[in-house]
Amino acid sequence: MANKLTKKTKFLIISALLVGISVWFWQHPLHQAELAEKRGNRQPGSTADNQQAEHGQATKAALSVELTRPAIVQWPMTLVLNGSIYPWQEALVSAEIAGLRIQQVLSDVGAQVSKGQSLVLLADDTVKADLQKQLATVEKDKAALAEAKSNADRAREIKDSGALSAQKINEYMIAEQTARANLALSEAELENQKIRLRQTKVVAPDDGVISSRSANLGNVVSAGTELFRLVRQGRIEWRGEVNADQQTALHAGQAVRLNLSGGKAVTGKVRLISPTVDSNTRNALVYVDIPKDSAKPGMYVQGQVDIGQQQGMAVPLGAVTYRDGFAYVFELTAADAQGLRKVIQRKVQTGRTRGEQIELLSGVTAEASLVLSGGAFLNDGDTVKVITTTKRGA
Repeated sequence: MANKLTKKTKFLIISALLVGISVWFWQHPLHQAELAEKRGNRQPGSTADNQQAEHGQATKAALSVELTRPAIVQWPMTLVLNGSIYPWQEALVSAEIAGLRIQQVLSDVGAQVSKGQSLVLLADDTVKADLQKQLATVEKDKAALAEAKSNADRAREIKDSGALSAQKINEYMIAEQTARANLALSEAELENQKIRLRQTKVVAPDDGVISSRSANLGNVVSAGTELFRLVRQGRIEWRGEVNADQQTALHAGQAVRLNLSGGKAVTGKVRLISPTVDSNTRNALVYVDIPKDSAKPGMYVQGQVDIGQQQGMAVPLGAVTYRDGFAYVFELTAADAQGLRKVIQRKVQTGRTRGEQIELLSGVTAEASLVLSGGAFLNDGDTVKVITTTKRGA
Protein backbone atom coordinates (compact mmCIF):
# COMPACT_ATOMS: atom_id res chain seq x y z
CA MET A 1 0.00 0.00 0.00
CA ALA A 2 2.85 2.42 0.87
CA ASN A 3 4.47 1.66 -2.42
CA LYS A 4 1.29 2.53 -4.34
CA LEU A 5 0.78 5.80 -2.44
CA THR A 6 4.31 6.78 -3.15
CA LYS A 7 3.86 6.26 -6.92
CA LYS A 8 0.64 8.26 -6.92
CA THR A 9 2.26 11.04 -5.00
CA LYS A 10 5.15 11.14 -7.45
CA PHE A 11 2.73 11.38 -10.41
CA LEU A 12 0.90 14.30 -8.84
CA ILE A 13 4.10 16.13 -8.09
CA ILE A 14 5.39 15.71 -11.67
CA SER A 15 2.07 16.94 -13.13
CA ALA A 16 2.09 20.00 -10.93
CA LEU A 17 5.66 20.81 -12.01
CA LEU A 18 4.73 20.59 -15.75
CA VAL A 19 1.78 22.92 -15.31
CA GLY A 20 3.93 25.39 -13.45
CA ILE A 21 6.62 25.34 -16.13
CA SER A 22 4.00 25.94 -18.88
CA VAL A 23 2.52 28.93 -17.05
CA TRP A 24 5.97 30.37 -16.50
CA PHE A 25 6.87 29.95 -20.20
CA TRP A 26 3.75 31.70 -21.56
CA GLN A 27 4.17 34.58 -19.12
CA HIS A 28 7.90 34.96 -19.73
CA PRO A 29 8.90 38.41 -21.30
CA LEU A 30 10.88 36.76 -24.09
CA HIS A 31 7.80 34.87 -25.30
CA GLN A 32 5.72 38.06 -25.15
CA ALA A 33 8.32 39.82 -27.27
CA GLU A 34 8.05 37.12 -29.92
CA LEU A 35 4.26 37.54 -30.00
CA ALA A 36 4.63 41.30 -30.35
CA GLU A 37 7.03 40.86 -33.25
CA LYS A 38 4.58 38.53 -35.01
CA ARG A 39 1.84 41.11 -34.52
CA GLY A 40 3.88 43.81 -36.22
CA ASN A 41 5.88 44.83 -33.15
CA ARG A 42 2.74 46.04 -31.34
CA GLN A 43 3.03 46.05 -27.61
CA PRO A 44 0.57 44.04 -25.59
CA GLY A 45 -2.38 46.07 -24.46
CA SER A 46 -2.15 48.59 -27.36
CA THR A 47 -5.32 50.06 -28.98
CA ALA A 48 -4.72 48.14 -32.25
CA ASP A 49 -4.54 44.89 -30.30
CA ASN A 50 -7.79 45.71 -28.58
CA GLN A 51 -9.54 46.50 -31.95
CA GLN A 52 -8.12 43.35 -33.45
CA ALA A 53 -9.35 41.36 -30.54
CA GLU A 54 -12.81 42.85 -31.00
CA HIS A 55 -13.11 42.72 -34.82
CA GLY A 56 -10.60 40.04 -35.83
CA GLN A 57 -8.21 40.32 -38.77
CA ALA A 58 -8.66 43.62 -40.81
CA THR A 59 -10.60 43.16 -44.15
CA LYS A 60 -8.64 43.85 -47.35
CA ALA A 61 -10.21 45.16 -50.61
CA ALA A 62 -9.90 42.81 -53.59
CA LEU A 63 -10.00 45.70 -56.08
CA SER A 64 -10.40 49.46 -56.30
CA VAL A 65 -13.33 50.29 -58.58
CA GLU A 66 -15.31 53.17 -60.00
CA LEU A 67 -19.05 53.42 -59.45
CA THR A 68 -21.77 54.07 -62.02
CA ARG A 69 -25.55 54.00 -62.11
CA PRO A 70 -27.92 53.11 -64.95
CA ALA A 71 -29.15 56.02 -67.02
CA ILE A 72 -32.68 56.40 -68.40
CA VAL A 73 -32.31 57.16 -72.12
CA GLN A 74 -34.48 57.30 -75.23
CA TRP A 75 -33.63 54.30 -77.37
CA PRO A 76 -34.59 54.39 -81.07
CA MET A 77 -37.07 51.67 -82.02
CA THR A 78 -35.66 49.87 -85.05
CA LEU A 79 -37.46 47.51 -87.39
CA VAL A 80 -35.14 44.92 -88.97
CA LEU A 81 -36.17 43.56 -92.38
CA ASN A 82 -34.60 41.22 -94.92
CA GLY A 83 -34.85 41.40 -98.66
CA SER A 84 -33.09 41.54 -102.02
CA ILE A 85 -32.07 44.24 -104.45
CA TYR A 86 -33.82 44.37 -107.82
CA PRO A 87 -33.85 46.65 -110.87
CA TRP A 88 -36.54 49.30 -110.57
CA GLN A 89 -37.86 48.21 -113.95
CA GLU A 90 -36.39 45.99 -116.66
CA ALA A 91 -37.03 46.68 -120.35
CA LEU A 92 -36.85 43.80 -122.83
CA VAL A 93 -35.16 44.74 -126.10
CA SER A 94 -36.33 42.50 -128.95
CA ALA A 95 -36.51 42.44 -132.74
CA GLU A 96 -39.65 43.77 -134.41
CA ILE A 97 -38.91 42.21 -137.78
CA ALA A 98 -38.53 38.50 -138.57
CA GLY A 99 -36.28 36.48 -140.80
CA LEU A 100 -33.23 38.77 -140.80
CA ARG A 101 -29.69 37.91 -139.74
CA ILE A 102 -27.79 39.81 -137.05
CA GLN A 103 -25.05 41.69 -138.87
CA GLN A 104 -23.52 43.66 -135.96
CA VAL A 105 -23.81 43.64 -132.17
CA LEU A 106 -22.99 47.15 -130.96
CA SER A 107 -23.34 46.82 -127.17
CA ASP A 108 -22.71 44.40 -124.33
CA VAL A 109 -23.59 43.70 -120.70
CA GLY A 110 -22.87 46.56 -118.33
CA ALA A 111 -22.90 49.25 -121.01
CA GLN A 112 -24.62 52.55 -120.31
CA VAL A 113 -26.94 53.29 -123.21
CA SER A 114 -29.19 56.17 -124.21
CA LYS A 115 -32.72 56.09 -125.52
CA GLY A 116 -32.66 55.49 -129.29
CA GLN A 117 -29.07 54.23 -129.35
CA SER A 118 -28.47 51.38 -131.83
CA LEU A 119 -27.71 48.07 -130.14
CA VAL A 120 -27.96 45.59 -133.03
CA LEU A 121 -27.86 45.97 -136.82
CA LEU A 122 -29.73 43.41 -138.93
CA ALA A 123 -28.88 42.57 -142.52
CA ASP A 124 -31.06 44.95 -144.57
CA ASP A 125 -30.32 44.00 -148.20
CA THR A 126 -33.71 42.39 -148.88
CA VAL A 127 -35.55 45.19 -147.10
CA LYS A 128 -33.79 47.82 -149.19
CA ALA A 129 -34.64 45.88 -152.35
CA ASP A 130 -38.29 45.72 -151.35
CA LEU A 131 -38.18 49.44 -150.68
CA GLN A 132 -36.83 50.21 -154.14
CA LYS A 133 -39.47 47.95 -155.69
CA GLN A 134 -42.19 49.78 -153.86
CA LEU A 135 -40.82 53.15 -154.91
CA ALA A 136 -41.17 52.02 -158.51
CA THR A 137 -44.72 50.87 -157.85
CA VAL A 138 -45.57 54.28 -156.45
CA GLU A 139 -44.21 56.02 -159.54
CA LYS A 140 -46.20 53.65 -161.78
CA ASP A 141 -49.40 54.35 -159.86
CA LYS A 142 -48.76 58.08 -160.06
CA ALA A 143 -48.54 57.81 -163.86
CA ALA A 144 -51.72 55.73 -163.98
CA LEU A 145 -53.48 58.31 -161.88
CA ALA A 146 -52.32 61.11 -164.14
CA GLU A 147 -53.69 59.29 -167.19
CA ALA A 148 -56.99 58.49 -165.53
CA LYS A 149 -57.35 62.07 -164.31
CA SER A 150 -56.71 63.41 -167.79
CA ASN A 151 -59.41 61.16 -169.30
CA ALA A 152 -61.84 62.07 -166.56
CA ASP A 153 -61.21 65.81 -167.07
CA ARG A 154 -61.94 65.55 -170.84
CA ALA A 155 -65.10 63.58 -170.13
CA ARG A 156 -66.27 66.31 -167.79
CA GLU A 157 -65.66 68.95 -170.47
CA ILE A 158 -67.76 67.21 -173.15
CA LYS A 159 -70.32 65.80 -170.82
CA ASP A 160 -73.06 68.14 -172.03
CA SER A 161 -72.13 67.93 -175.78
CA GLY A 162 -73.41 64.39 -176.18
CA ALA A 163 -70.11 63.22 -177.76
CA LEU A 164 -69.73 60.51 -175.11
CA SER A 165 -72.33 58.32 -173.60
CA ALA A 166 -73.11 58.63 -169.93
CA GLN A 167 -71.77 55.10 -169.39
CA LYS A 168 -68.40 55.97 -170.91
CA ILE A 169 -68.13 59.15 -168.92
CA ASN A 170 -68.89 57.16 -165.76
CA GLU A 171 -66.13 54.66 -166.65
CA TYR A 172 -63.57 57.48 -166.88
CA MET A 173 -64.66 58.82 -163.51
CA ILE A 174 -64.39 55.39 -161.89
CA ALA A 175 -60.97 54.80 -163.48
CA GLU A 176 -59.72 58.06 -161.96
CA GLN A 177 -60.93 57.05 -158.48
CA THR A 178 -59.39 53.59 -158.86
CA ALA A 179 -56.03 55.04 -159.90
CA ARG A 180 -56.10 57.44 -156.95
CA ALA A 181 -56.83 54.53 -154.55
CA ASN A 182 -54.05 52.42 -156.07
CA LEU A 183 -51.58 55.27 -155.56
CA ALA A 184 -52.64 55.68 -151.94
CA LEU A 185 -52.20 51.94 -151.39
CA SER A 186 -48.74 52.00 -152.97
CA GLU A 187 -47.66 54.98 -150.87
CA ALA A 188 -48.85 53.20 -147.70
CA GLU A 189 -46.86 50.12 -148.66
CA LEU A 190 -43.85 52.37 -149.32
CA GLU A 191 -44.16 53.75 -145.78
CA ASN A 192 -44.34 50.20 -144.47
CA GLN A 193 -41.10 49.34 -146.26
CA LYS A 194 -39.44 52.40 -144.74
CA ILE A 195 -40.56 51.25 -141.29
CA ARG A 196 -39.13 47.77 -141.96
CA LEU A 197 -35.85 49.38 -142.93
CA ARG A 198 -35.76 51.34 -139.68
CA GLN A 199 -36.50 48.12 -137.78
CA THR A 200 -33.28 46.62 -139.05
CA LYS A 201 -31.67 48.79 -136.35
CA VAL A 202 -32.61 47.50 -132.88
CA VAL A 203 -32.42 50.48 -130.51
CA ALA A 204 -32.61 51.06 -126.76
CA PRO A 205 -36.16 51.95 -125.64
CA ASP A 206 -34.89 54.04 -122.72
CA ASP A 207 -31.76 55.23 -120.94
CA GLY A 208 -30.23 52.57 -118.73
CA VAL A 209 -27.72 49.81 -118.20
CA ILE A 210 -27.69 46.55 -120.12
CA SER A 211 -28.08 43.69 -117.63
CA SER A 212 -28.12 40.73 -120.04
CA ARG A 213 -27.45 39.95 -123.70
CA SER A 214 -28.66 37.06 -125.86
CA ALA A 215 -27.91 38.62 -129.26
CA ASN A 216 -25.18 36.78 -131.16
CA LEU A 217 -23.63 37.63 -134.47
CA GLY A 218 -25.16 35.64 -137.33
CA ASN A 219 -28.36 34.63 -135.56
CA VAL A 220 -31.54 34.88 -137.61
CA VAL A 221 -34.09 36.61 -135.43
CA SER A 222 -37.81 36.21 -135.06
CA ALA A 223 -40.22 38.99 -134.19
CA GLY A 224 -40.31 39.34 -130.39
CA THR A 225 -37.02 37.48 -129.81
CA GLU A 226 -35.30 38.92 -126.69
CA LEU A 227 -31.89 40.34 -127.55
CA PHE A 228 -31.09 42.45 -124.49
CA ARG A 229 -32.45 43.18 -121.03
CA LEU A 230 -32.12 46.77 -119.86
CA VAL A 231 -32.27 48.25 -116.33
CA ARG A 232 -34.30 51.37 -117.00
CA GLN A 233 -32.50 54.59 -116.10
CA GLY A 234 -30.06 52.55 -114.03
CA ARG A 235 -32.45 52.72 -111.07
CA ILE A 236 -32.42 49.96 -108.48
CA GLU A 237 -34.57 49.23 -105.44
CA TRP A 238 -34.57 47.06 -102.35
CA ARG A 239 -37.63 44.94 -101.65
CA GLY A 240 -37.97 43.96 -98.00
CA GLU A 241 -40.49 41.55 -96.51
CA VAL A 242 -42.75 42.77 -93.70
CA ASN A 243 -45.53 41.05 -91.80
CA ALA A 244 -48.92 42.58 -91.11
CA ASP A 245 -47.89 44.06 -87.73
CA GLN A 246 -44.72 45.64 -89.12
CA GLN A 247 -46.56 46.99 -92.15
CA THR A 248 -48.60 49.40 -90.01
CA ALA A 249 -45.40 51.08 -88.74
CA LEU A 250 -44.14 51.91 -92.24
CA HIS A 251 -45.08 54.68 -94.63
CA ALA A 252 -43.77 56.25 -97.83
CA GLY A 253 -40.79 58.55 -97.36
CA GLN A 254 -39.24 56.74 -94.38
CA ALA A 255 -35.46 56.34 -94.42
CA VAL A 256 -34.12 52.78 -94.59
CA ARG A 257 -30.51 51.88 -93.76
CA LEU A 258 -29.16 48.90 -95.71
CA ASN A 259 -26.16 46.97 -94.40
CA LEU A 260 -24.14 45.81 -97.39
CA SER A 261 -21.20 43.44 -97.48
CA GLY A 262 -17.80 44.70 -96.36
CA GLY A 263 -19.29 46.88 -93.63
CA LYS A 264 -20.70 49.33 -96.17
CA ALA A 265 -24.07 50.94 -95.53
CA VAL A 266 -26.40 52.88 -97.80
CA THR A 267 -29.56 54.84 -97.05
CA GLY A 268 -32.71 54.57 -99.16
CA LYS A 269 -36.26 55.84 -98.99
CA VAL A 270 -39.54 53.92 -98.90
CA ARG A 271 -41.31 54.45 -102.22
CA LEU A 272 -44.40 52.35 -101.63
CA ILE A 273 -45.74 49.41 -99.65
CA SER A 274 -47.44 46.54 -101.42
CA PRO A 275 -51.23 46.67 -101.00
CA THR A 276 -51.43 42.87 -100.98
CA VAL A 277 -49.97 40.11 -98.81
CA ASP A 278 -48.44 36.93 -100.22
CA SER A 279 -50.77 34.01 -99.51
CA ASN A 280 -47.85 31.64 -98.84
CA THR A 281 -45.51 33.73 -96.67
CA ARG A 282 -48.18 36.06 -95.24
CA ASN A 283 -45.73 38.90 -95.84
CA ALA A 284 -45.99 42.06 -97.89
CA LEU A 285 -43.21 43.84 -99.78
CA VAL A 286 -41.87 47.31 -99.08
CA TYR A 287 -40.21 48.99 -102.06
CA VAL A 288 -37.22 51.19 -101.20
CA ASP A 289 -35.42 53.40 -103.72
CA ILE A 290 -31.64 53.37 -103.25
CA PRO A 291 -28.90 55.39 -104.99
CA LYS A 292 -27.65 54.24 -108.39
CA ASP A 293 -24.52 52.10 -108.42
CA SER A 294 -24.65 51.68 -104.61
CA ALA A 295 -25.32 47.94 -104.88
CA LYS A 296 -25.82 45.16 -107.40
CA PRO A 297 -29.21 43.66 -108.26
CA GLY A 298 -29.57 40.20 -106.75
CA MET A 299 -27.78 41.02 -103.48
CA TYR A 300 -29.56 39.80 -100.31
CA VAL A 301 -29.18 42.42 -97.58
CA GLN A 302 -30.64 43.43 -94.25
CA GLY A 303 -32.44 46.71 -93.78
CA GLN A 304 -33.20 48.77 -90.66
CA VAL A 305 -36.00 51.30 -90.29
CA ASP A 306 -36.27 53.69 -87.33
CA ILE A 307 -39.94 53.78 -86.33
CA GLY A 308 -39.76 55.94 -83.19
CA GLN A 309 -38.21 56.04 -79.72
CA GLN A 310 -38.67 54.06 -76.54
CA GLN A 311 -37.49 54.81 -73.00
CA GLY A 312 -34.92 52.37 -71.68
CA MET A 313 -32.10 51.87 -69.19
CA ALA A 314 -28.45 51.93 -70.26
CA VAL A 315 -25.04 51.43 -68.70
CA PRO A 316 -21.49 51.74 -70.08
CA LEU A 317 -20.31 48.71 -72.02
CA GLY A 318 -17.53 48.07 -69.48
CA ALA A 319 -20.06 47.55 -66.68
CA VAL A 320 -21.29 44.29 -68.26
CA THR A 321 -19.24 41.10 -67.87
CA TYR A 322 -19.90 37.97 -69.90
CA ARG A 323 -19.42 34.53 -68.38
CA ASP A 324 -20.56 31.15 -69.68
CA GLY A 325 -22.69 32.80 -72.33
CA PHE A 326 -24.57 35.07 -69.88
CA ALA A 327 -24.29 38.77 -69.07
CA TYR A 328 -23.64 39.99 -65.51
CA VAL A 329 -23.15 43.23 -63.62
CA PHE A 330 -21.73 43.71 -60.11
CA GLU A 331 -23.96 45.67 -57.75
CA LEU A 332 -22.34 47.40 -54.76
CA THR A 333 -23.72 47.08 -51.23
CA ALA A 334 -23.63 49.86 -48.65
CA ALA A 335 -20.18 50.82 -47.31
CA ASP A 336 -18.99 49.34 -43.97
CA ALA A 337 -17.14 51.15 -41.15
CA GLN A 338 -13.89 51.00 -43.15
CA GLY A 339 -15.54 52.49 -46.28
CA LEU A 340 -15.41 49.17 -48.11
CA ARG A 341 -18.24 47.54 -50.04
CA LYS A 342 -19.13 44.08 -51.15
CA VAL A 343 -20.27 43.22 -54.67
CA ILE A 344 -23.27 41.11 -55.65
CA GLN A 345 -23.16 39.45 -59.05
CA ARG A 346 -26.43 40.11 -60.90
CA LYS A 347 -27.48 38.28 -64.05
CA VAL A 348 -28.95 40.75 -66.54
CA GLN A 349 -30.59 40.69 -69.93
CA THR A 350 -29.03 43.07 -72.43
CA GLY A 351 -30.57 44.70 -75.47
CA ARG A 352 -29.37 47.18 -78.05
CA THR A 353 -25.99 48.86 -78.19
CA ARG A 354 -25.42 52.49 -79.11
CA GLY A 355 -21.96 54.00 -79.01
CA GLU A 356 -20.42 53.17 -75.62
CA GLN A 357 -23.77 52.30 -74.02
CA ILE A 358 -25.66 49.03 -73.80
CA GLU A 359 -29.30 48.58 -72.90
CA LEU A 360 -30.31 46.60 -69.79
CA LEU A 361 -33.71 44.97 -70.08
CA SER A 362 -33.84 43.28 -66.67
CA GLY A 363 -31.75 42.29 -63.67
CA VAL A 364 -31.18 45.60 -61.82
CA THR A 365 -33.07 48.78 -60.95
CA ALA A 366 -32.28 52.30 -62.10
CA GLU A 367 -31.02 53.19 -58.59
CA ALA A 368 -28.51 50.35 -58.35
CA SER A 369 -24.84 51.22 -57.77
CA LEU A 370 -22.72 49.22 -60.20
CA VAL A 371 -19.04 48.58 -60.77
CA LEU A 372 -18.00 50.57 -63.85
CA SER A 373 -15.24 48.25 -65.03
CA GLY A 374 -13.05 45.36 -63.94
CA GLY A 375 -15.86 42.86 -63.47
CA ALA A 376 -13.74 40.14 -65.05
CA PHE A 377 -11.52 40.20 -61.93
CA LEU A 378 -14.38 40.05 -59.41
CA ASN A 379 -16.48 37.29 -57.93
CA ASP A 380 -19.75 37.34 -56.06
CA GLY A 381 -19.18 38.58 -52.48
CA ASP A 382 -15.77 40.21 -53.08
CA THR A 383 -14.89 43.31 -51.09
CA VAL A 384 -13.95 46.42 -53.09
CA LYS A 385 -12.99 50.01 -52.48
CA VAL A 386 -14.82 52.71 -54.43
CA ILE A 387 -12.42 55.37 -55.64
CA THR A 388 -14.61 57.36 -58.06
CA THR A 389 -18.30 57.88 -58.59
CA THR A 390 -19.22 58.53 -62.21
CA LYS A 391 -22.35 60.02 -63.74
CA ARG A 392 -25.34 57.88 -64.62
CA GLY A 393 -24.67 55.74 -67.66
CA ALA A 394 -21.42 57.57 -68.37
